[in-house]
Formats: sequence, C-alpha cells, structure tokens
Amino acid sequence: MTDQVAALVAERPRGLFGDAWHALRRRPLFWVSVSLILLVLLMAAFPGLFSSGDPNAADLSRSRGAPSSAAWFGYDNQGYDIYTRVVHGARASIVVGLLATAGVVLVGATIGMLAGFYGGWLDAVVSRIADVFVGVPFVLGAIVILTTLNAGGDAGPVRIVAQVVLSISVLSWPVAMRIMRSTAIAAKQQDYVKAARALGASSGRIIGKHMLPNCVAPVLVYSTIALGAFIGAEATLSYLGIGLRQPVVSWGVMINSAKDYLRVAPHALLFPAGFLTATVLAFVMLGDAVREALDPKLR
Repeated sequence: MTDQVAALVAERPRGLFGDAWHALRRRPLFWVSVSLILLVLLMAAFPGLFSSGDPNAADLSRSRGAPSSAAWFGYDNQGYDIYTRVVHGARASIVVGLLATAGVVLVGATIGMLAGFYGGWLDAVVSRIADVFVGVPFVLGAIVILTTLNAGGDAGPVRIVAQVVLSISVLSWPVAMRIMRSTAIAAKQQDYVKAARALGASSGRIIGKHMLPNCVAPVLVYSTIALGAFIGAEATLSYLGIGLRQPVVSWGVMINSAKDYLRVAPHALLFPAGFLTATVLAFVMLGDAVREALDPKLR
C-alpha cells in the first residue's frame, strides 16, 4: 500500500515551473552558467573572501606592473592592484544590472499588463509612448540623460549608480512592456479568464490571480537575459566616460581607464574585460536555458 501511494505521489503532474526545473537540472549548460553567476554574486557580496587589499590603494612606483605572485593580475597606470579592483568592481556592475532589471521589469510589465488587459485608448497611448522610446538610440539617449543629470557637478557613489540605473531603465522598459502586453492579450482570451469574469471576479483579481501567473514566464526569461545585457550596457557607458566613474569601482571604469595605455599594459584591460564577458555570457546562457525549459515547443 505504501509503495502504491509513493508511486501516485511520484506520478503527480507538475506545474509549469515544476516541469521547467525538471528540464533545467538535466542541462549541463544550466549548471555551468549558474556556477559562474554564483561565483560573481559571491564576489560582489563578500569581496573580502577573495581579496583583503584596498581597491583604492594606489602606488605610482608599481605603475603598469606585470602580473606576478605578488599581484596576480598586475597593476594599472595608477598603481592599483587589478585583481583587488576586479573583485571589488563586481559589486557595482552587479548592482547596476540588478536594479536596472528590477526597474525595467516592474515598470514595463505592470504597464504592459494593464495595456493588454484593458486595451482601447490606454493600449493605444502606451504603445505610442513606447514607440517613441524605442526609436531613441540607446547610447544617444543615455548620453543625453546622463549629461543632463551630471550638469550639477560632482556626485557621490550612490547618485552615480542611481543615474546609470535610471538611464538604462528609462530607455529599456518598452521591451518588457511589449512582451507582457502581447502575453496579456493572448491570456485574456483564454477560457479561464472568461470563466472568472462570468463568475463576477473583479479586474484586479483576474489580473493578479489568473493572468499574472500565466504571463510571467516570458518576462522572467527576458529579465534573465536583460540582466547580463544591462551589465554590458553599464560597461559601455563607463567606457564612453558617461556612466560610472571614480570613486566607484566597476569593470567598466577599469576598462575605461585602461584603454589609453593598451599597448604597453594590455593586462589592465584583459582581466576586467574577461570577467565582464564571462558574466554577461553566463546570464545569456542561463536565459537561453530557462527559455527552452519554459517553452514546451523547445523541449
């Protein structure tokens, strides 16, 4: 009897995310990407576990020093220990990526759900506003926003990070909005939504209880890939000199400072760029694995 009950429990049908987890844990690509991401997150949260040095300790006597046993990644033009700054730079890059992704998903998904559910003039207005933002080139828009915000002069680390997060969020929310809007339009035509409406459920209950759980999967996939893309966007803006800057330590700031003496000290660019590339690639691989796991057609 016990064996029969255990068999019934084991054969109990799984939900969408249960099926996704069952598929994900069988994919080596998923575990490789998760391992890399966990390593970077651990560096960002507890940099002292990897390096006990001060990322702001400069010594011009060791300027452009090559990698050695004393400094695994060598020194940059100002005499900073590149290994220490790479470890501590993970925090700013990850924080920008996480906050920008959270802002884009929360704002874009909320607006997209309302536009897709109610339709009519609200959908038309939101769609036209989104078209305006989509038509603005990302780099040009970021230059305008960050130049305007930096017009006041010097700023502290918190304000510098907040400005970059705001610029990325303002220019990127239409993507999440369009994904959620198209999913909401398809979901509101389903029988379970019509049944809930026939039973007298309010619009808020239909959206929160019935539509949102069935519409969140595409946005979840997008947010995973977007997090890596936003980390790369931060590095791009910092490389151009309009993103993060001193006293903030990030991979983009390190790449920006190393570009002027690349020929004489290539290691100053190689290591932060390598960590940046590996991190972005890990999030992209994770997003692809999650997309394939959540889409039954791709299994």
